[in-house]
Amino acid sequence: MSGAETNRRHETHIVADPALPTILITREFGASPELVFRAYTDPDLVVQWLGPRRLTMRIDEYDARTGGSYRYVHREDDGTEYGFRGVFHEVRLNERLVQTFTYDGFPDGVSLETTTFEDLGGCTRVTTKSLMDSVEARDSMIKSGMQRGVREGYERLDELLSGRQNGNADQRTEMEGLRP
Repeated sequence: MSGAETNRRHETHIVADPALPTILITREFGASPELVFRAYTDPDLVVQWLGPRRLTMRIDEYDARTGGSYRYVHREDDGTEYGFRGVFHEVRLNERLVQTFTYDGFPDGVSLETTTFEDLGGCTRVTTKSLMDSVEARDSMIKSGMQRGVREGYERLDELLSGRQNGNADQRTEMEGLRP
C-alpha cells in the first residue's frame, strides 16, 4: 500500500446527514479491535487521547460497563473547564459501545452514540454514529469545533496505539502487552 493510500485510510471522516440529526464519524487505526477497544474503555488510556491537544483532561468517573457511567472535564490553560457525562447502555467487548453524551454547558442536550469496532485484519475501523435531539442541536455541536477536537483526538489515539505518544516507553510496553 502506498503512503497516500495509508494516509487516506487514517483520515477522519465526519458526515452530518442534511435530513437527520446525526453525525457519522469513521476512522481506521493500525491496531487490533482489542487494542482500540481498550483505548476507548480504560480510563488510564482515555485520558491520554480523548479531545483536542490544547486541553488537559481529568476523569472524575469512568465505569465502562453496561449500566456504568462517566464524567470527565477538559481544561484550558486559563482554567476554563468543559465537563461531559453520560451512561454506558451497552458495552460489548471489542465490538460495540452504546452511550449517552451530554455537555455540561448544554445539560438538556443528550445525544446517543453507537461506536463499532470492525476487524479489518490487522487494522480496525471505528464508526461512531451520534443521534441528537434535533438538526439544530447537531449543527450547534458542529459549530462548537467538535470536528477539530475529534480529528486531534484520533491523531493522539494513533500515536498512543503506535507507542509514539510523548516517547512514553512505559505506555508503549502497556499497549504492546495486549498484542497477540
